[in-house]
Parts: sequence; structure tokens; C-alpha cells
Amino acid sequence: MADLKTALQERAYRVRRYALRMGEVQGQGYIGQALGWADVLAVAYGHALNYRANDPTWEGRDRFLLSHGHYAIAFYAVLIEAGFIAESELETYGSDDSRLPMSGMAGYTPGMEISGGSLGQGLPIAVGMALALRHKKNPAFVYNSMSDGELDEGSTWEAAMGAAHHKLSNLICLIDINNQQADGPSSKVMSFEPLADKWTAFGWHVQRVDGNDLPAVLAAFDVARNLKDDKPRVILFDTLMGKGVPFLEQREKNHFIRVDPPEWQQAIAILDQSQHEGANA
Repeated sequence: MADLKTALQERAYRVRRYALRMGEVQGQGYIGQALGWADVLAVAYGHALNYRANDPTWEGRDRFLLSHGHYAIAFYAVLIEAGFIAESELETYGSDDSRLPMSGMAGYTPGMEISGGSLGQGLPIAVGMALALRHKKNPAFVYNSMSDGELDEGSTWEAAMGAAHHKLSNLICLIDINNQQADGPSSKVMSFEPLADKWTAFGWHVQRVDGNDLPAVLAAFDVARNLKDDKPRVILFDTLMGKGVPFLEQREKNHFIRVDPPEWQQAIAILDQSQHEGANA
């Protein structure tokens, strides 16, 4: 277990570093989300999911849906780490004819299951996929990765109700509770607490953990995958925007980040130093 934890911590570090390097290409991006969601993605692709990087459409794969398409920079980083995309491609991020557009698009990127970004659509699609897999007797899981801003959407709650009705135990919803969206704190734009109670009332198995505590994230994935009941599963991850780079963590508004050119290398240096110190602790 210690070796797995170390390997996943290293993977999360590289996901953050790849995301910062892509941000530097454009000078801007959804970096706060990428840094905050990196631990969840590292566990997903470093431990939980079944996939074949050299065969992204393999029928036996677990489906990972990026409902919050603006998190694409984070997702590309983990796809690079997992071997779907060559590291050299990160230099094309957001450029014309790149396979890495700024918002996730399924037709462009290997491993991207849906074109997300019109928020509230991922979970309804995930319900349909989970139903189809069950009818086909395919044991794969469907993961829906989404933002707390999507809790404002009625389609999310319709899908939540449908998933419970159909007893979709092959569906795992991952929600980033970073309390930030374009118009301000998510909880002030549209109050969503008590969130765990709401999902429980809708008939889901619910866990809530610190999304930047890697052992807690790992344990939550394992519980969700190994449950023996017939409920869909949701994991609520409380995360910190900009995690790992203090001067980005402290920004009051970090939904979409622009920084001065020298600050990208400063952020990478801070990340590298923290990883070095952690490895030698």
C-alpha cells in the first residue's frame, strides 16, 4: 500500500506539472481546477479504471466522462500520464488543429468519451451508458466527473433520480466541490448544502472526503467499486483550487487564471521543490 500511495503521489505531481506547462503555452487556462482535481484523476487512472491506452475504444474499458469540459487541461494531463497522448503534444494545447482544444471534445482527443462543457449533460449521458452496458452484460463502470456548479442544473437531479430508479450500481459520480464558478462561490450562486443528505435521499450511496488527501481519495474509490448493493455511487470531493502552488491557492478569483509569463516557471519550480522535499522526507 505504501508503494501504491507513493506511485499515485508521483502521478498527481506529474499531472499538475503537465497542466502548468499547457497553461504556459496559452498564458491562461483553468489551472486552478487542474491543480485541485489532480489527486482524483491520478487515483482514477493510476489505480481504479480499466483501460488500454493503445486502444481507447476497447469495449471492456471503464468509461470516464468529463462532464465539466473546461477541466480538459487537467484531463489531458492525466491522459499524457496514462499514455494516451504523447507528452510532446502538450506544446500544441489550445492551438489550431491541436488534438487538445481548450474545452474537451470527443472527436479530437483519444480517451475523451464525450464533448463536455454544456454543464449538466454528463450525468444524463452516464445514466444511458450505464444502462446500455448492463443490457450488454458488460461489467465496466461508468465514471462521471463533474463540477459543483453542475448541481445548479435540473438535468443533474433528473439523472440522479433515474440512476437510482434503475439501480445502476455500475455508475460512479465524482463531484469536485471547490466552491468556485465563473460568477463567484458556488454556494452563493446557488446554495447546495446539505449535499450528502440530498444524494442519500435520491437513493445513492454517498461518500464525502478531502479530494486533496490522496489516501482518502484512494479509499473512497475502492469502496465505490467494491460495494455489493444495487445503488449508484457518488463521491463528493472537497478540493482546493490551485492546490500545490500557494500563490494560486490564495487568489480570490481563480476560476480562469491568467498570470504573468515568469509566474508559470515560478509555479512549476514551487511544485518541483515540494515534490523533492516530499520524496526525501
